[in-house]
Amino acid sequence: MTASPQEPDKGPEPPLLPAPTRPTWTFLTNHGHVLLSVAADPQSRIADIAGRVGITPRSTLQILKDLEDGGYVHRVRSGRRTSYTVEPHQHFRHPATAAWEVDGLIGLFAGPSPST
Repeated sequence: MTASPQEPDKGPEPPLLPAPTRPTWTFLTNHGHVLLSVAADPQSRIADIAGRVGITPRSTLQILKDLEDGGYVHRVRSGRRTSYTVEPHQHFRHPATAAWEVDGLIGLFAGPSPST
């Protein structure tokens, strides 16, 4: 006897679990995430940065412009490619953290993630 090409009825499908919802707030802003993404990979394309951060490429471009205008990143064109370099000795903008430089934040996220 050969097996039927159709699978036997296994009963009702289990209910689908709801997709995890995106948190309504985070500790870092999108600006911080874009800065960390550029620090991790200065050759990243805009679409790659946008995908990592979870924002649109247009928003990514605006944030990169903000970071460049603030002196946190420098844009370098090489042919058709654009790369960014981070200026690590810039201070945070918020008065409560203005004494700290962004290289501390970059260093915190540069290593391997801690074990859980």
